[in-house]
Amino acid sequence: MERGGKRGTPSTSPEEEMGIREIEITGHKLIIHERDDSSDPSTGRALTGSWLWDSAIHLAEWMAADGGPHLAGATVLELGAGTGLPGLVAAAMGAARVVLTDVAPLLPGLRASAEANGLGNRVEVCELRWGSGEQAVAEADVVLMSDVFYDPEEMGGLASAMRAAWGEGTTGWAASEVRPGVGECLEALRREGFDVAEVEERVRPLLRAEGETSVFAVYRVRRA
Repeated sequence: MERGGKRGTPSTSPEEEMGIREIEITGHKLIIHERDDSSDPSTGRALTGSWLWDSAIHLAEWMAADGGPHLAGATVLELGAGTGLPGLVAAAMGAARVVLTDVAPLLPGLRASAEANGLGNRVEVCELRWGSGEQAVAEADVVLMSDVFYDPEEMGGLASAMRAAWGEGTTGWAASEVRPGVGECLEALRREGFDVAEVEERVRPLLRAEGETSVFAVYRVRRA
């Protein structure tokens, strides 16, 4: 499983789902590039961060609604960006600088999406493998994460990347499908020195499973 990517596989085949997807988030129309040729060089398996996932949509919708984080003029970092929807929405909402990070094979799709939405002047795309220490992360006002709570053993690396970006006024916002293992991940982050609190939970339809729904939550993350 890629660090900073997404867990699971789509319910339909990649051939049916790859390409350009247009998403409207509270008046903001975003073009998202999904790729079917991104794979982990060490395993040969498809990187699931190549596809847009429901948690990213849920976080983006929450951000754009009343009560979302203040983004105008902010520096925003998205960890495990995948296709980058929350970060792109932050840029569309007026963030001064947005840095989308993930593993190297996913970066071309992120760049294509930033350019397709005319946000290339405010959106940067950088490689970051959690816990590698290979690249410093600039301090951010807002850190975004979607569908990254899938493996408690990955939380140490995630926390390391978070600490590199955290300043005195930094706040993190994360969204996840509420599934087994999420609670263990949140507890692991708390042991790493972060306060995680659920701020919203609701049922929403699934993007790739017509007629099916699941529960999704948004969490506020702060340094303890």
